Amino acid sequence: MRAWLERFQGMVVAAGAAIVLLLMAYLRGRGAGRSAEREERANRINGQAERARQEGKHVQEQTARMDDAAIAAELKRDWVRGARKSGR
Repeated sequence: MRAWLERFQGMVVAAGAAIVLLLMAYLRGRGAGRSAEREERANRINGQAERARQEGKHVQEQTARMDDAAIAAELKRDWVRGARKSGR
């Protein structure tokens, strides 16, 4: 009976160790996935910011080459609402 309990205790310890190892592997993988997602999101945000900076620089360069009348005409054409075609 005592040998049976000792063997059973050894199996319980081994099963507990296996569960702990599996839990550690799961948590490590979960943490790695989160950090990869954060890095991907940061790269996406930085890419959007870079495109916005390039667009701003492009607009500044474009308007620097134009005279005041041309800028006013472009703003009037692009930024002022016109009549809607929906009939409202």
